Amino acid sequence: MSRLVMKFGGTSVATLDRIRRAAKRVGREVANGHEVIVIVSAMAGKTNELVGWVNETSPFYDAREYDAVVSSGENVTAGLMALTLQEMDVPARSWQGWQVPVQTTGAHGAARIEAIPTANLDARFADGMKVAVIAGFQGISPEGRITTLGRGGSDTTAVAFAAAFDAVRCDIYTDVDGVYTTDPRITSKARKLDRIAFEEMLELASLGAKVLQTRSVELAMRYGVKLRVLSSFDEYDETAGTLVCQEDEIVENNVVSGVAYSRDEAKMTLLNVDDKPGIAAAIFGPLAEAGVNVDMIVQNISEGGQTDMTFSCPIDQVKRATQAMEGAKASGGIAYTDLVADTEVAKVSVVGIGMRSHTGVAAHMFKALRDENVNIKVITTSEIKISVLIDRKYMELAVQALHDTFGLEKLGGGLES
Repeated sequence: MSRLVMKFGGTSVATLDRIRRAAKRVGREVANGHEVIVIVSAMAGKTNELVGWVNETSPFYDAREYDAVVSSGENVTAGLMALTLQEMDVPARSWQGWQVPVQTTGAHGAARIEAIPTANLDARFADGMKVAVIAGFQGISPEGRITTLGRGGSDTTAVAFAAAFDAVRCDIYTDVDGVYTTDPRITSKARKLDRIAFEEMLELASLGAKVLQTRSVELAMRYGVKLRVLSSFDEYDETAGTLVCQEDEIVENNVVSGVAYSRDEAKMTLLNVDDKPGIAAAIFGPLAEAGVNVDMIVQNISEGGQTDMTFSCPIDQVKRATQAMEGAKASGGIAYTDLVADTEVAKVSVVGIGMRSHTGVAAHMFKALRDENVNIKVITTSEIKISVLIDRKYMELAVQALHDTFGLEKLGGGLES
């Protein structure tokens, strides 16, 4: 019998009525002949409440106890979902992460899944269980302690189960009806994609699109797990949502598939750094040790043996980055005259696997921004992505202009071959 994984996010299980609605979807898949593994998040707002309780109780908390508290939200949802299915005469049982077991590393608050043995659930399915409801976001460390996977970790849990149990598909139910060419709140021309390649989805997720957690897409791409993103609030339709799949399963593509943005960016520049071998390591080593997530990097042309080094990072890491650089300067590791932080910037990116075989994407992008008088501060590229750092006040204008330039409102629009 085929296995199907269904994951329901916090908004999809926010109330008992919504849990019942989700359970009906699960029951329909059971009736279609599937054995179903359901992954549930905590009810909407519950994890934030639990985190708040931890911070109020102990500002410098023990990470092991933090995980014990914040993982409890998913346990509640799993139990309620199993009870609801039982009331519908669907044989269901709830499982916490340690009961499966979901084996993880010991990095509390940011654990990574290492293995999911299948024997336990396989035996229960063989005994007649039709639905296993799993508390997402959690597992068990080698020391036998409860761990959590980081915010959004239930997506990763779902993909990991789909890979472990060779599921035909992993359906991610959320409050949006699929993956769009850009944020519909910014432009009404945004179009829902029927299909998107793993690589494109990974880039969009890492660049600010919040539909799927980045780690879940990485895992799906590695194991070839088909993902379908769809809304738990729309009427049932087998063709609903967006399928995230292999590139060769997509018949026709735009050159650019989507425009992503991140408004929570900062640009930091070290002025008059000695231009000598090892200076980059002397700068970015301390930043890495401080846990600063560096993105874009630009080094100016050297004049008189000195240069300026610019990098971007999340805006909430500016203080940490500043402390790391000041510490490196005080210890004699680097020398610079000033550190300038610009916290009024945003990152805008265009993504598309079609960029591999088409020229002129960068030229069209830069012309579109020029026509709107948007100045580019930093540029970075990859095989299927171009990102620019601009003033935050122009972010929405830039997104709209790029969406129009590449014709993303219609399939097959955009640049000519």
